[in-house]
Amino acid sequence: MNIPASPEAPVVAGSAVLESSTRERVLQAISERGPITAATLADDLGLTAPAVRRHLENLADAGLITEREPAATVRGRGRPARSYVVSDAGHQALESDYDHLSTEALRFLAAEAGEDAVRRFAESRVASLEQRYAAELADAGDDTGARVDALVGALSRDGFAASARPVGDAASGSPLAGIQLCQGHCPVQHAAREFPAFCDAETDAFSRLLGVHVQRLATLAHGDHVCTTFVPTPTKPDGATERSSR
Repeated sequence: MNIPASPEAPVVAGSAVLESSTRERVLQAISERGPITAATLADDLGLTAPAVRRHLENLADAGLITEREPAATVRGRGRPARSYVVSDAGHQALESDYDHLSTEALRFLAAEAGEDAVRRFAESRVASLEQRYAAELADAGDDTGARVDALVGALSRDGFAASARPVGDAASGSPLAGIQLCQGHCPVQHAAREFPAFCDAETDAFSRLLGVHVQRLATLAHGDHVCTTFVPTPTKPDGATERSSR
């Protein structure tokens, strides 16, 4: 992991914190599965609860993670367990210097050739990913859930920290039922903040790969803690629905 040099204090502090490979694992796990509690992190990473709390405190002190209000769940008495997500400074620490360089190049391209040139570049870049992913998704068959699973695997290998989970009541045939595809990290997040064409091109590619019209609900580029895409689960003619992902 290449921690970018920057005059911003949180990122400088983050460079020192991430010298610990275990803390780096903790930060990466939060990026992939946040919001996540200390107890879940300890289980997933095979660490003791005190060790996880120590790493969380150091990451929080460095400004690399932040607390997130837990989802409404049924728990026993007492305060809900605190959950954590990666902060803006944390995402900067996970980025490479090349992301900053690419943004400068895109600004130059926009100034010299116009915003449409940036859009065409974004579409060209995503097209290369789409071509690679298409074969894997073809092997998954026509089931939307299976295709989402294949896409999650491909995205994760390319550094997007992807995951998926079912949402809504598929059995009722609700139009809000489907699969929520999440990306906990975006290698081009810094550039996408300034040039949303990258997010738009990726969303369009997901629709083509999955064979359904998907909807982007949240993005890291807009300040959300994860990129979220809703994938509807088509209803079959007999009223049954396709299986949900994972």
